[in-house]
Amino acid sequence: MQVLAPAKINLSLRVLGHRSDGFHEIETLMAPISLCDEIKIEQRSGKQEIAFRCDDPSVPKGEDNIVVRAANVFLEGTKITSGISITLKKTIPHGAGLGGGSSDAASTLLALNELFETNVPREALAKMAETIGSDVPFFIFESAAVCKGRGERVSPCKLGEPLSVLLLKPEFGVPTQWAYYSWRDSREIPGFSYGAQQFSQQSFVNDLERPVFEKFVFLAPLKMWLLKQPQVGAALMSGSGSTIFAVLRDRAGGDRLARRVKAELDPELWTCLCETR
Repeated sequence: MQVLAPAKINLSLRVLGHRSDGFHEIETLMAPISLCDEIKIEQRSGKQEIAFRCDDPSVPKGEDNIVVRAANVFLEGTKITSGISITLKKTIPHGAGLGGGSSDAASTLLALNELFETNVPREALAKMAETIGSDVPFFIFESAAVCKGRGERVSPCKLGEPLSVLLLKPEFGVPTQWAYYSWRDSREIPGFSYGAQQFSQQSFVNDLERPVFEKFVFLAPLKMWLLKQPQVGAALMSGSGSTIFAVLRDRAGGDRLARRVKAELDPELWTCLCETR
């Protein structure tokens, strides 16, 4: 069977403090978007073995891969002894704040539950997902959601109309662990906007812009350039970056905006026009 693993954007992200378990307490509103990886999963005869392939050579193999870890968690939790093969086709970039790896893991859990007809409830799958990564439970619910704790407490919700968004990512990525670790001692750069933006009945704000903009200085001017464009209603970094997304007033202007930003700021920018789901 083949499934799609959607990326996400953080419409808001508040960091509330450091936790005793080493993580940070957060409150975030996330939404899946139409950018997706593709996963093909098949049952194999013979012993319990996970055969994993990916078209991106930079993706870790074996037990270091989050998809393989998710498959192991599912097989152990359901006592299934069958072998499986997993083929991952990557489209979501790494180190982008778009949740690609977490989505791949969650989509693997959902697909295996369907493939083996195990009927594990969604809440139980989310518990499995907690052991794999903080963002993985969010993707189990296939919905926009408010996530609290370290991200594992998921409350699905409905957004208003779908938002048209332009994703923009430079060649570099941002390590998530570093961004959170650096949050407490970071400072705002004078002349750049960090406050909440209001557009389409939604508030857009991200506390991790503060540490990330300090170190990765290209991102703050990119955000400010977007905010000056008439077709942009809001612009924000997603998660720990390095993706900046622009919420568009008119989807039809997205391609022209992508061409302009590459011409004026960075011809190597990766761009993708998509919408919330």
